[in-house]
Amino acid sequence: MALPDPPGKGRRPRISAVMAPVAIFAVVAGVFAFALQKGDPSKVPSALIGKAAPQITLPPVAGLTSGGSAIPGFTTDMIGNGRPAVVNFWASWCLPCVEEHPHLVTLAKQSGVAIYGINHKDLPANAAKFLAQHGNPFTAIGADNNGRAAIEWGVYGMPETFVIDGAGRIAFKHVGPITAETLASKVLPAIASARGNAPAK
Repeated sequence: MALPDPPGKGRRPRISAVMAPVAIFAVVAGVFAFALQKGDPSKVPSALIGKAAPQITLPPVAGLTSGGSAIPGFTTDMIGNGRPAVVNFWASWCLPCVEEHPHLVTLAKQSGVAIYGINHKDLPANAAKFLAQHGNPFTAIGADNNGRAAIEWGVYGMPETFVIDGAGRIAFKHVGPITAETLASKVLPAIASARGNAPAK
């Protein structure tokens, strides 16, 4: 006659079965983190390239003015009017945004295209102080108070910049701060290319 199993025997989960999902997740996360650290984050692909810019309607940043007039919020209807445009996600609390901002000012002067800002999860007073200190290259600025716009546009983190062609399609995406080098080698050429893709009038 077989002896009964000791209490608990056969009911204990195998350690390997419990740890396997954890180990797989750790390996995948490690590979992804390594790729981001060692690679060029600006080369992270976007599923939105070549597609219409996501439809969003954002209110203006409260109390934000320029030349005594209120700066309007941002809607997708402002782009895709036959001319290329730039959409930039930024925030006053974002240190890379501080590094990038002078290049956005240069971009506005050199390209002649409208730059639309999307202020991400920021305090209006801090956004106003940031622009007063660093300059305002934006034609309009929408307040992404809950972060929904960033999700819709597939934004990884602040800052990110999109070049939109004349048909309202996303032609180029730059992840991370624009530098003098990327402005000259990537962003301005992307705008020039987007001009060539503008729909015929």
